[in-house]
Amino acid sequence: MYTKSRLWFEAYLTRSTLVLLAGLAAAFMVYPVFAAAGAESEMNWGTMGMQLFGGLALFLFGMEQMSEALKAVAGERMKLILAKLTTNRFMGATTGAFVTAIIQSSSVTTVLVVGFITAGLMSMSQSVGVIMGANIGTTITAQIVAFKVTKAALLMVGVGFSMLFISKQDKIKQYGTMLMGLGLVFFGMSVMSNAMQPLRTYQPFLDLMIQMENPLIGILVAAAFTGLIQSSSATTGIVIVMASQGFITLPAGIALAFGANVGTCVTAMLASIGKPREAVRAAVVHVMFNIAGVLIWVLFIDHLANWVTALSPVHPELSGVDRLGAETPRQIANAHTIFNIANTLIFIGFTTQIARLVEWLIPDSTLEEDLLVSAKYLDEELLTTPSLALGRVRLEVLHMGERVEEMLDSIMPAILTGNKESLAAVRDLDDQVDILYEQIIDYMGRISKRSLSDQQTEEFLKLMEAVSDLENIGDTIETNLVGLGFDRINAGFSISEPTREVLLGFHQVVTKAFKTAVQAVSQNSEEAAQVVTAMKEEITKMTDSAAAHQAERLVAEEPNRIPAYTIEVDIIEKQKRIYYFAKRMAKSVTALEAIEA
Repeated sequence: MYTKSRLWFEAYLTRSTLVLLAGLAAAFMVYPVFAAAGAESEMNWGTMGMQLFGGLALFLFGMEQMSEALKAVAGERMKLILAKLTTNRFMGATTGAFVTAIIQSSSVTTVLVVGFITAGLMSMSQSVGVIMGANIGTTITAQIVAFKVTKAALLMVGVGFSMLFISKQDKIKQYGTMLMGLGLVFFGMSVMSNAMQPLRTYQPFLDLMIQMENPLIGILVAAAFTGLIQSSSATTGIVIVMASQGFITLPAGIALAFGANVGTCVTAMLASIGKPREAVRAAVVHVMFNIAGVLIWVLFIDHLANWVTALSPVHPELSGVDRLGAETPRQIANAHTIFNIANTLIFIGFTTQIARLVEWLIPDSTLEEDLLVSAKYLDEELLTTPSLALGRVRLEVLHMGERVEEMLDSIMPAILTGNKESLAAVRDLDDQVDILYEQIIDYMGRISKRSLSDQQTEEFLKLMEAVSDLENIGDTIETNLVGLGFDRINAGFSISEPTREVLLGFHQVVTKAFKTAVQAVSQNSEEAAQVVTAMKEEITKMTDSAAAHQAERLVAEEPNRIPAYTIEVDIIEKQKRIYYFAKRMAKSVTALEAIEA
């Protein structure tokens, strides 16, 4: 119980830090205005500051809760949709928008895209369309916030809380968390809105808001704030809250929304640091697209405001600040959506050219960089969504399996006819396998600190077993088979041609079993897993045949037949051990499939 509580605290510590930073940023933004008030002001700045900070904390925490629950509910299904429905640029943009709208994170969508590119499932050109569509998906938050159903906020919190703590089903708990998060978003908006109401008559603050009419100032302020809190959706939501009190006009709100689009580029670039070239390229596409879009529209803010005004609901029964507060939130949300849709339509025809430009700016890695082995798929961004993070572990199993497969392909020629250098080269490959193993285990350790459902826990444990089996295969090759090769060289004999054919035939079957087992784990394929387990009979027959051959060799009148027999039998035994680990890997998939069914 203590451990579970401690892990829960650690998981939420980073979120609390995020909210604290955002609150401090908001405080620093308005502090000069508050300070200018002096002692003459009758406003209670302390109470107002606490309400603003508390409301902002509730708002951001609610968004985080809602986003986490959405990713937990829909993450795996959205990954499958994204993988299947990106056949062309238009479908890619539509799919990117849909997936991002559901999981409420363009960063997660981009990370998934990078994984598909790295795995060869998607081209860079296809990914550009998806990244463009992801920007459209982020606007759904502003549309939700603009509804301003603050009266039902506490009801949402209460119902969501009940679902979360009463139900024993993981899915119901996730829906409860999502509803409670949405309620906290609206309640936080209500608290901030009430705190800001006295500022309607405070001239220094109104003068500050007038400065936001300057597009450059508005863009810079929103970009800086978004870069700090790492969420363009949160910034746009706060802008809508301010608009609901009539503090900002539509052109100022549009400029601030533009700034949020620029500020989110900071998140993309920070997330790409230390990542594979594909991740850096995706981040550069995101940055180029967002900044180019803002540069195109910055001179047409007034025109966009006029179009949005014509399309959005009006309240002629109101006047002055009240009318501004009633109409502007929806207009800003619509402007944000139209802006991102228009940019996608403008640039969607140039996805191939953009992909080529980015590939030219970020060229392929050099040979020296390729030799530096590192995990390709384990992305920090997905740790908040265990289902997607576990999917990345499966892909990394494929990457690690490729290194072990290289060892497996090289070991038999090295044992049978190679020299000490070729054996040493195989042994050195295991260092790369060990590095990947350590990185995977470290990543899985961080997944374990998250709140996992029963199914995810079972999948986690099975994957841990499969990774350990894969590492054991590498160790068997590096320690045992390489050692037998050195024994053969040190004893000074060669293996006969008939025996080579027997050993190579056995090795081919074991290698096939290994490759199929890796495929089974990386693709979670029960069909592939069954192929591996069904090979047991074939392995047994080949073992018996090899044993009969070795018995014949033992009685033959040949020099060094005893040491040769010993090494040859050991080679077969060690390959049987490799099949044993491969079969265990496959069984982890069949066991998991049975549980999911």
